[in-house]
Amino acid sequence: MENPAATGLKSKFKRHASTTLSHSRGRSMLNEGNGSVRPNEHTGLLARTDSTPLSEDSRPWVQWPMYTYHVTKETLLSNYVNVLLVFVPLGIIAGAVGWSPTAVFILNFLAIIPLAALLSFATEELSVKLGQTLGGLLNATFGNAVELIVSIVALKNGEIRIVQSSMLGSILSNILLVLGCCFLAGGLKYHEQKFNETVASTMSSLMLVASASLIIPATLYAALTHSSTNSEETLLILSHGTAIIMLILYVMYLVFQLRTHTDLFDEENSEGTDGDNNGKEEEEHILSPWAAGVTLVLITVAVAVCAEYLVDSIDSIVKTAHISKTFIGLVLLPIVGNAAEHVTAVVVAMKNKMDLAIGVAIGSSMQIALLVTPFLVILGWIIDQPMTLHFMTFETVVFFLSVLVVILIIQDGKSNYLEGAMLLGTYIIIALAFYVYPDDAGDIGGKVVSSAMNIF
Repeated sequence: MENPAATGLKSKFKRHASTTLSHSRGRSMLNEGNGSVRPNEHTGLLARTDSTPLSEDSRPWVQWPMYTYHVTKETLLSNYVNVLLVFVPLGIIAGAVGWSPTAVFILNFLAIIPLAALLSFATEELSVKLGQTLGGLLNATFGNAVELIVSIVALKNGEIRIVQSSMLGSILSNILLVLGCCFLAGGLKYHEQKFNETVASTMSSLMLVASASLIIPATLYAALTHSSTNSEETLLILSHGTAIIMLILYVMYLVFQLRTHTDLFDEENSEGTDGDNNGKEEEEHILSPWAAGVTLVLITVAVAVCAEYLVDSIDSIVKTAHISKTFIGLVLLPIVGNAAEHVTAVVVAMKNKMDLAIGVAIGSSMQIALLVTPFLVILGWIIDQPMTLHFMTFETVVFFLSVLVVILIIQDGKSNYLEGAMLLGTYIIIALAFYVYPDDAGDIGGKVVSSAMNIF
C-alpha cells in the first residue's frame, strides 16, 4: 500500500501543476488576442508565431532580405522564358574570355531573349504606378529598349547596315509576324474577331507616313545619281530634318492618345484594364517603383553588355556561316528583341482582346518608325556617324508593300485565321528574299533612273 502522506503530496503537486498550466494558457491566449507573442528560449531568431509575412517584419535585417527574395522569386516566375537566364553569365564569360565567335553569338543571342522579357515585365510594373500618361511615355522609351541598345552599340561601331536592317526588321516582324500570329491564333479559336478600326486606322496612317519618310530619301538618292552635288551630304541634311519632324509627330500622337482624344481609345483601354481587374489587380503590384527602377537599370546594363559581344561577333558569323548582315539585322535580331512582345500579343489575342494585340503589334512598329529610328539618326549626327534614312531601294519597296498589305487587311476592323496566314506568308517570303540577298548587291535606284531616261 501507498503511504497516505505520499498520496496527499502527489495530489497537491498535481493540483499545483494544473493551476500553473491553466494560468500559462490564459496568458498565452491573452497575448495572442492582443496580436503579440513574446519569444522565449525555444523561439528561433527569425521565427514568428503570428501570420505576418517575414517580408513585412518590423526588423530591417529580416524584412529587406526576405522582401528581396520574394520580389526576385516573383519576377523570375513571371515568364517561362526566364529559364534562359542561365545563358546571360555564359554569354558574358564567352565574350570576355574570347571563345569562338559562333559560341559568343549564340550564347548572347539566347541571353537577350529572357532579358527582353524581364525588361518588358519591369516596364509594365512601373507603368502601373506612374499612371497613364507617364506610363505611356515609359512604354515608348523601354518598349523597344533591346533594339535601341543593340542599334546604339552597332552605330557606335559604325555598323550602319546593321542598324538600318535591325530597325526595318523590327517593324516588319511586328506588323507581319506578330500580327499574323495574333490573327491566326485568335482565328483558330474564334470564328471572327473585331477590334477598334479607328485606332488601327490611325496607327496605320502613321506607319504610311513613316514609309514615305524612307521612300523620299531613296528617291532623292536615285535622282542625284547623275548630279554633281554631293549626294551623301544632301541625304544627311534631308535625314536630319525628317527625323526631327517624325519625332514631333510621335509626340503629337502621344498627346492625341493620352490627352485630347482619349475617347477614341476608351474601348482599348477598358478592355485592357477593366476586364482584367478581377484576376490581375494584385498581380500588377509585384514590384514597387524603386524595385522596378532598379530592375530596369540592372537589366539595361546586362543587355548592353550582351549586345556589345553580340555585335562584335557578327562579322565573324557572316564569314563563317555565310549569312548576310542584312539577314542577321532584319530577321534574327528583331526576333530576339521582340520575343516578349510576341508572346504577349498572341496570348491576349487568344483571349479575344484584339485591341490590345493591335496595340502591341502595330504600336511597337510605330515606336520604331517614329521614335527609335529618328532618334538614332539624331544620335549619329551627334557622334559623327553617317546614319541616314536612305535605305536600300529593295528594302524601301518591301517596307512600303508590307505597310500597304497590313492597311488593307485591318481596314474593316475584323480578323480571321486566313488573314493571319496571309500576313505570315508575306513575312516568310520577305525573310527568304533577304536570306538570299547579298550585302554587296548595291542600290538599284540609279539603275532605275538610268533605264527610265533611256526609255524616254
